[in-house]
Amino acid sequence: MTEHLFSFEYSAPRTEEALEKLRRTHSRLQPLKPHFCSVTYGAGGSTKDGTRQAILELSPSGTPMAPHLSFGGDQLDVIDELLDTYRSAGVQRLVALRGDRPSGIGTGRSMVHANELVRYIRETTGDHFHIDVAAYPEIHPESDSVDSEIHYFKAKIDAGANSAITQYFYNADAYFRYRDLCQRAGIDVPIVPGIMPITNVQGLVRFSNLCGAEIPRWLNKNLQTLEKDPDALKAFGADVVTNMCQQLLDNDAPGLHFYTLNQALPSLAIWDNLGLS
Repeated sequence: MTEHLFSFEYSAPRTEEALEKLRRTHSRLQPLKPHFCSVTYGAGGSTKDGTRQAILELSPSGTPMAPHLSFGGDQLDVIDELLDTYRSAGVQRLVALRGDRPSGIGTGRSMVHANELVRYIRETTGDHFHIDVAAYPEIHPESDSVDSEIHYFKAKIDAGANSAITQYFYNADAYFRYRDLCQRAGIDVPIVPGIMPITNVQGLVRFSNLCGAEIPRWLNKNLQTLEKDPDALKAFGADVVTNMCQQLLDNDAPGLHFYTLNQALPSLAIWDNLGLS
């Protein structure tokens, strides 16, 4: 039986208060013995200082930490410094992303696409880092077609990525179809489903519109009905996401990567529902 690998993602803190909240969240999730925990980088590297601080502070906890990294508006010397810092701290995993373009940042940068970042990391650090990249079962908003989506994903793998984490979704069939297409294209790395617990309707709808994640109509209607009853909403959301996670695990997903938004309880509820404790 294949061992499933579970991981959690944190948002990079921007303030001392946010960092303290992250410390509390990590202390609650660390006993679950995740394979790793990642920390986001922010659009254009806007939270890179918070990312670095969180990674360096939480790494001694015993849970492997994985910083997100993108070129954003940064020059190569900034990327080099971060890679050196992380390697010196014993970090062995990175999540390499193109990243969101922040407003006001032009295109006059040396590199843009994630495959270029992956290749650069490999050229400068060899095989030191395990590199995760993003995958989009429901197709990236900027992709022209399904074929182009698979083509660009394969470019990241060919550049040296070891595995992938998907954008979140609420339709397991989208993941299964995407995985099949990747296999036909000769992509054989683990593709781990990204899981977003449901806690806030307006925030979820807003973010889903930005990142291209689809909320099925039946799910959206139920969420709208429960929007003014937070406890019922969270219970319903946990049940829906748990059932999807179980379906994924039963059909050979290599694991689950939880987008925590720096909250422990929503992920813990799904974890307990799955009987992972």
